[in-house]
Amino acid sequence: MAHSYTNSKGTQYYLHARDAKGGGGRKLYFFAREVKDGAIDGVPDGYEVRETSTGLPVLKKQEKK
Repeated sequence: MAHSYTNSKGTQYYLHARDAKGGGGRKLYFFAREVKDGAIDGVPDGYEVRETSTGLPVLKKQEKK
């Protein structure tokens, strides 16, 4: 089951990941309104979901305490 997030406007988004172009082994994380190929089950370690002023969810690195 894909990780879901409902924003402050009531729209549900699903977390996805894919390999970044250009190599280097990096992953790109993004939210989509529908479950597609690349949907992942949870937020990666060290990240948290935040919401932009327009309501779009994004992943941010957790702040060190």
